[in-house]
Amino acid sequence: MQPVAPTSPSIRFVLVGTQHPGNIGAAARAMKTMGLGRLVLVAPEKTPDDEAFRRSAGAEDLLEGAPIHATLAEAVADCTLVLGCTARSRRVQLEELLPADAASRAVAHAATPAEVAVVFGRERTGLTNEELQLCHVAVHIPSDPEFSSLNLAAAVQVLAYEMRLALLEAGQAATAPATEQGFREGVASHAQMEGLFGQLGDTLDEIDFHKGRSPDSAMRKLRRLFLRASLTEQEVRLLRGILSDAQRMAMLARRDPG
Repeated sequence: MQPVAPTSPSIRFVLVGTQHPGNIGAAARAMKTMGLGRLVLVAPEKTPDDEAFRRSAGAEDLLEGAPIHATLAEAVADCTLVLGCTARSRRVQLEELLPADAASRAVAHAATPAEVAVVFGRERTGLTNEELQLCHVAVHIPSDPEFSSLNLAAAVQVLAYEMRLALLEAGQAATAPATEQGFREGVASHAQMEGLFGQLGDTLDEIDFHKGRSPDSAMRKLRRLFLRASLTEQEVRLLRGILSDAQRMAMLARRDPG
């Protein structure tokens, strides 16, 4: 008898800026066939309509239960691992995983337990560089470079299939102790990390770190560094405390330059 894959309620698939409602329905169907039940929408051009429900072919519950957010940051605020599905990008340098490796990492991370998001971009243009900056790693489907265009629902199916295989291989990974998975407890959420990055950017401005240069390059590198470190909530609080003291000293220096 075919083993039943354990479901992982901590893993969500996020569709950003979807242009055609039918693709939302087809993506929901692809997810449900692989035992995945959390669909999240970000600023779709059109909300799910009759065509979306027809193409869901039995996955209507995923469409009906899918929350809609205005921004990707809102949709992944409570996540500690965000995987962005994208073509290779030279401008946004993220660790890049194949679908099978991405699924293994997602399943292991979700077992700690922690919230995981797998993010898919727009049909024509994919994810923006700003949206990719919100991701911890990139996932690249190695399609034929001579014909690399992949339908959104097909991309969702590839990742959903690999998730199912990873869940089957892990057995009870969705409920395994965090210590067995090599992850630390209390990993900082996406919202907590964004708060750190916002304060870090303000602090660097206040101490004139950039010396008139554009801050974008430095902040991209710092984001990659801290995201790669998988900081805990306690570590984020420590760093923000240090930044607060640095901001206070910068303010005192401005008041009394002597």
